Amino acid sequence: MERFGSGEAALDALPDLALRGGRAALRIASAEIAEREFDRVAALGGRHIFSDEPDYSPLLRAVEGAPPVLIVRGDTAMLTRPCVAIVGARNASAIACRFARQLAADLAARGVTVVSGLARGVDTAAHVGALGGATVGVIASGIDIAFPPENASLQEKLATDHLLVAEQPPGTEPLARHFPARNRIIAGLAHGTVVIEAAPKSGSLITARRAGDYGREVMAVPGSPLDPRAQGCNLLIREGATLIQTIDDVLEAVGPIDLRMAREPRRDFVAAVAAEPMAGRDRDAVTNLLGPTPVGIDELVRQSGRPAAAVQLILLELELAGRLERHAGARISLL
Repeated sequence: MERFGSGEAALDALPDLALRGGRAALRIASAEIAEREFDRVAALGGRHIFSDEPDYSPLLRAVEGAPPVLIVRGDTAMLTRPCVAIVGARNASAIACRFARQLAADLAARGVTVVSGLARGVDTAAHVGALGGATVGVIASGIDIAFPPENASLQEKLATDHLLVAEQPPGTEPLARHFPARNRIIAGLAHGTVVIEAAPKSGSLITARRAGDYGREVMAVPGSPLDPRAQGCNLLIREGATLIQTIDDVLEAVGPIDLRMAREPRRDFVAAVAAEPMAGRDRDAVTNLLGPTPVGIDELVRQSGRPAAAVQLILLELELAGRLERHAGARISLL
């Protein structure tokens, strides 16, 4: 908008930016499509919040790759309190569910918002435990789709009395590719993430590693080495995660963190969009340095010898063209 003067002009420019990045055609959704989505969300009792609005979580706004828009039902004021995410195995043991439920209840009683993903097992137990205080459910589907189906009443309870958050538009089924995106929101909303039972390659560990990438506290509850469901938590602890046995351990870990960490987004993107179009040789110099192995943007700027704003604009073109993948830690790779 700073470069092109208005939102409409910026949208009109996107196909040309994508073309320079190597994509033949990019179709921008029409205003009518967007308005239909707004109407559908409103009919379901929800609303859109954008990343520059006061209702948007300042913690989530501070992380790289935060969604520019979310769909919510409920009380967004719950995101202004200290937030702790509790995640874990869907096939969790009875003792793990009991611990998650009690930990969530204790946190809620201390004024902490409990964030989780409304999945079976640990997630469900955490939400149920926090019902007496504040809890936020982040789902991988549209706000009108309950998954798993047996959590339909719990999801409605959160949407009515607490907060339900979705990135996908109404009618979207929870596909496998949506869950890693959902997990990044859970990690981004919270000051820290507690993992209670998780397999080594589970979605819960993805959430925990995202939290670590965001500079948030990673916490894990230890378990028996004979239980495969405890291997992920024990691995996190071995890698440096805080060992959790009581609520006091959680409060001690996240206590020094407050909402001041939710700083304003970096201005690199605005500077890039404000830059003049780059010559073909500049674009080639940056693109030739990219490959399938992730590389830091700062390193790309250093090796290319081009201004940071110029490199950011070229990366934007490649991303619009569908040729760029972004990774944690401000790293990128070429698809």
